[in-house]
Amino acid sequence: MPTLRLVLRALVTPMKKGPVTGHRAPLEWGSMVGGKRKVMRIIRWASLAIVSFESSSIQGIPTVSQKTNSSTPSSIKSILSQSGLILAGLLGQQAIAETEKPYSLPSGEHYPQNVYWGDTHLHTRNSADAYSLGNQNLTPADAYRFARGQETIAHNGMTVKLKRPLDFLVVSDHAEYLGGYYRYNVGDPIVTETTAGGQWSGYIAEGDPAKMMASFVNSMQDPANNYPFPEAAQRLIWDDVVRTADTFNEPGQFTAFSGYEWTSMIDGNNLHRVVLYRDDFDQVSQLPPFTSQTSRDPQDLWRALAKYEETTGGQVMAIAHNGNISNGMMFPNVTVDGQPIDADYASRRARWEPIYEVTQVKGDGEAHPTLSPNDEFADFENWDADNIGRTEAKEDWMLQHEYARSALKLGLAKEAELGVNPFKFGVIGSTDGHNTVSTTEEDNFFGKFPESEPKPERMTNAMANDALWKNWRLVASGYAAVWAKENTRAALFDAMKRREVYATTGSRIQVRFFGGWSFDASDIHKPDYVARGYQKGVPMGGDLTQGPESTAPTFLIAAAKDPDGANLDRVQVIKGWQDASGALQEQVYDVAWSAERMIDAKTGKLEAVGSTVDIETATYLNTIGATDLATYWQDPNFDASERAFYYVRVLEIPRPRWTTVDAAYFGVDLPDEAPRSIQDRAYTSPIWYTP
Repeated sequence: MPTLRLVLRALVTPMKKGPVTGHRAPLEWGSMVGGKRKVMRIIRWASLAIVSFESSSIQGIPTVSQKTNSSTPSSIKSILSQSGLILAGLLGQQAIAETEKPYSLPSGEHYPQNVYWGDTHLHTRNSADAYSLGNQNLTPADAYRFARGQETIAHNGMTVKLKRPLDFLVVSDHAEYLGGYYRYNVGDPIVTETTAGGQWSGYIAEGDPAKMMASFVNSMQDPANNYPFPEAAQRLIWDDVVRTADTFNEPGQFTAFSGYEWTSMIDGNNLHRVVLYRDDFDQVSQLPPFTSQTSRDPQDLWRALAKYEETTGGQVMAIAHNGNISNGMMFPNVTVDGQPIDADYASRRARWEPIYEVTQVKGDGEAHPTLSPNDEFADFENWDADNIGRTEAKEDWMLQHEYARSALKLGLAKEAELGVNPFKFGVIGSTDGHNTVSTTEEDNFFGKFPESEPKPERMTNAMANDALWKNWRLVASGYAAVWAKENTRAALFDAMKRREVYATTGSRIQVRFFGGWSFDASDIHKPDYVARGYQKGVPMGGDLTQGPESTAPTFLIAAAKDPDGANLDRVQVIKGWQDASGALQEQVYDVAWSAERMIDAKTGKLEAVGSTVDIETATYLNTIGATDLATYWQDPNFDASERAFYYVRVLEIPRPRWTTVDAAYFGVDLPDEAPRSIQDRAYTSPIWYTP
């Protein structure tokens, strides 16, 4: 031990030049700057640094959390104690002058400081329905290039480009017959020599290529007579998909995730999930996608995801979407086979589906006026006529099992019953575009399929060769916003897992949302309010447990407009809770708004912001509203014994909807049913309170 001590001292003790010879001598104690208190702090830091091995550089002294174990032999502790003096000498005067609070504050912060924008749900020609409906040219590589800001020629011949590039993208082509229709068309033996390929040859020989599209749908309902691809073919095609994602993935600049869509559709009811991987080719390629041709039960999908993680050591998640066209099956009380949901189901769903796609091109899924009659903004772009297959009309009882706000409330009840909340999800938006271009702006919206790209007749045409809904109903929505430390697969995926994400209906509104027990009204006005949010509370997606007695939770909320978009109308907090009788309740609070408006004492409603939209010219003025809104809020009706959640909704002022833009651009009439204007919005992930 003495020898080790001497070696350490020899290695790290700095020397200073002598007055004559230029030789270096040990730094004298009296020359150290900062006093005994600072020296002892350096000593403590040095001791811990040697134990933890966390320090990789002398510059920028890291914060060390690991402490010396109480079982460490006393002789080692003695050496560590003395090593502090040694390292203090190594660092010299500069290090000793360091304080616990760094001069450059960002260097010591480890919370997410950036919001990243992306789309987790986009299709290319590799999707059987997209290819059948006209997208026969644009590839996953084209999707990544477009997302990164590259100009593209759309199927209608128009040039299309994003106003601002995206930060990340998931190409989520359907797992069922993935890449198959294109490969069949070009004679690729990977597909043509399969049983499915032989069946398609028969359809072509019969002169009925429309059966190709039908076989995609029927393969999920009747796989015995509509044959899936063998695993060998799946693997070859999947390898190509994953390699393409890796090729376009550029950590720190642009994130290309590997992913696919599991397309369960039971009796025409939508149970689709996007599967998203954290990993690179070496792991993702080990297992092919799980298809609904194998099983349409989400529980089997979760088992497949568990198998992937067990086999590869990687990480994966599923993102459910389009509950509004599931006819009551997205957030059910029973499983697909009719069994009551139990704690095991609840645990696995919460584990594998941490986020939910709350808004997209086929309707908004936050709230519904039948479920929330006192919420004047619950009627935003609702699709509530039927299911995705258009096989069954909607019934009112279904709605509570389709919309996010209702599902969050049902989750509270399930948690009280089972001990686990199956519907404890964060929210994102995405496009579900099938024409490879991810567009969400009202004045730059290129639809869902090639036939819904801009042209004079697109509003009156119907999707999927007139098989689905009129195109005027399409919603230019949405985007996924992720608060992460950096733009990498790992950082973005981890942020999604912890639900520090939010959704927008297409604009890039920036929102921060924190909950805690000790915020005060001045915190939101301080320049370091974000740091205070993390230090004193939890961000969106987080959990609050029992606070100080007789204290209601407090919240910090800050929103800023899209720099290229409309000003802000208001900020609202939506609360849901289960009361003492077991009933599920909700309340919408206006907490910040633009201009000098008042809440009506009789109705409890905030005066409308007004509108500057000119329908004829499809223009608006940003002369009303606010560029940013920030507030501190405390729940005025808090009961510490009741489970609850809180999320934020931010509304823009009205602007022309894409249908109005089309009418002005092409000189055509607006359908009577088509909305003229729209108030785009953001929805944050909730913060939950559990007694």
